[in-house]
Amino acid sequence: MSRILITGVDGFTGRYLALELAAAGHEVHGLVRHEPRAEELPIAGVHTLHACDLLDADGLVEVMAAARPDKVAHLAAIAFVAHGDVDAIYRTNIVGTRHVLSALVKVRPKTSAVLLASSANVYGNSTAGVIDESVTPSPSNDYAVSKLAMEYLARTWASQLPITIVRPFNYTGVGQSESFLLPKIVAHFKRRAPVLELGNLDVERDFSDVRTIVACYRQLLDAKVAGGLFNVCSGHGHLLRDVLRMATDATGHMPEIVVNPAFARSNEVHKLVGSRRALEAVIGPVTGPNLAETLHWMLTSP
Repeated sequence: MSRILITGVDGFTGRYLALELAAAGHEVHGLVRHEPRAEELPIAGVHTLHACDLLDADGLVEVMAAARPDKVAHLAAIAFVAHGDVDAIYRTNIVGTRHVLSALVKVRPKTSAVLLASSANVYGNSTAGVIDESVTPSPSNDYAVSKLAMEYLARTWASQLPITIVRPFNYTGVGQSESFLLPKIVAHFKRRAPVLELGNLDVERDFSDVRTIVACYRQLLDAKVAGGLFNVCSGHGHLLRDVLRMATDATGHMPEIVVNPAFARSNEVHKLVGSRRALEAVIGPVTGPNLAETLHWMLTSP
C-alpha cells in the first residue's frame, strides 16, 4: 500500500483520516506544528510523526525528504471562521500551502496524489439552492477568501503535481472543538444545561459525519482524479432548529434557547447545502450515518 503524509494529523479531521488510512493498510506519516510533549498520547494509526511549521519552507523540504510520501493529504490550516488573527489565517492557509507544494516538487516530484482541503465556505451566500462545483465562488469572510486563494495557488502547481481539491461542507463528530456549533450544542445537552445561547437560529447547513468525510478522502486519494474539484457533503440541509429537536429527542432535555446577538456574525452564510453528484461519479455512492445518528454518537460518547 502507499505511504501517505497527512499534514495537520493532530487536528480533528487528521486523527480520523489517520485511522481510516491505516485501517486500509497504508503507512501513515503525520505532520504536526510542534514536537509532542512526553505526556501526550501517540496519534492512533500514525507510523511516523514529523514536526514542522508550515511557514518553515526549508524545514518542510527536510520533512518531505524524511517521509518520502507517495501521496499527501494537506489538511493543516486555520479552520475556524471566527479566528481572531486574520494575518495568521492568510499566512497559514495560503503561504503554508505553497511551502508544502514547493517542498513536494523539490523532493517527491513523482507523488501520485495530493489532496488539498478547501472549504464550502468559498461559495458564500449563494442563491443557487443546492450548490454544485459549477457555482461561482463568492467568499464572505477571511477564512473563505484564504481557502479560495489557496485553490488558485494550487492551479499554478497543477502541471507538476496531481492535485485534487475538496470542498467539504459542515461536518462533525466526537472530539471536535466546542468552538464549533454542533459540539457546543451537544456539550450543553450532555450536561443538561438549563440555558443555551446561540446566534442566528435560521441558518441552514449540510452536515456530515467526520467518518464519512475521511472515507471520501481515502477513496479520492486512491482514485486517479488529478485536477478534480469535489464537494464533499451529505446533499441535505438542516435548520439549526432541526438540530435542537434531534438533540431533545435523543436526551429528553430542552434548554431555554437564548438568542445572543454577539454570536451572530454580520457576514453569516445563511444557507449552505451541497451536491455530491460529481464526487459520487468518481468514488461511487457515499454512505454513512445521518445527522440524527451522528448526534446520538456524540451525545452518548464518554
